[in-house]
Amino acid sequence: MTEQLATAYDVERGRLVRVAYAILGSTAEAEDVVAECWLRLVAADERDPVRDVGAWATVTVARAALDTLRSARVRRESYVGPWLPEPRVERAPTDPADRASLDDSVRYALLVALEQLTPAERTAWVLHDIFELPFADVADAVGRSPEAVRQLARRARQHVVAGTPRVRVDASTHDRVVSAFLVAAAGGDLAGLVTLLDPSVVLTSDGGGVVNAARRPVLGPDKVARFMAGIARKDGEVELVEVNGRTGVAFRTEGRLHSVVSFTVDGAQITRIDIVLAPDKLRGVPSATP
Repeated sequence: MTEQLATAYDVERGRLVRVAYAILGSTAEAEDVVAECWLRLVAADERDPVRDVGAWATVTVARAALDTLRSARVRRESYVGPWLPEPRVERAPTDPADRASLDDSVRYALLVALEQLTPAERTAWVLHDIFELPFADVADAVGRSPEAVRQLARRARQHVVAGTPRVRVDASTHDRVVSAFLVAAAGGDLAGLVTLLDPSVVLTSDGGGVVNAARRPVLGPDKVARFMAGIARKDGEVELVEVNGRTGVAFRTEGRLHSVVSFTVDGAQITRIDIVLAPDKLRGVPSATP
């Protein structure tokens, strides 16, 4: 019976990790939550057979992720500099058809926007708006009434809309803008960089207090352009990668990963640049392309 339970759980594992990752912004913590919930499932099934493993596991994983997020928020209050989510990085596909779909990857800009929510708001919005759970199940995960979680999701939706791109940009447009930006940065073309940056552009870097990084966000096209041009002038290899399903950059020095950069494009300009340098958030990044 345990073998059948394990098979059913393995079928759901990928989705469960995505649920936990969307709530936590950390792949490592998401995988820990999913592993812990497997043990809970075995114990629950021994008491009373679990008929719908997917539904049971989704609610249980979400509840555990919510508890973990509440604890993590306390730690993040003393974090050195800005805290950015852990990026999900893959090698850039050679075939555009191999790109991850929106349903398969939580966009990085969305994860950043979710950081502005309370843990309960974030969990309610993720479960209902991304994974389409009915409010009755969301209420079970969050520990509030269906009407209460409906209000949580509504408030969260307002924050998400305000913090994410206004225009839905397809992958080819994103690639074209990012490519032009990288060419301008490599050539030290400050004027060219500025034209590709939204007037309200924000650059955030996360070194976790371990690696040198800007302690405060860099604001405005001129400052962001100079900041990125300075990075491009330094020695190192630049590799195009997929960051949460969209083209970004991995910087390496003598083969050693230095940072991962995510670009958020709105219309034809870049509105956010997020640079992750904290080593513990880069452990899952694949090795450089041979």
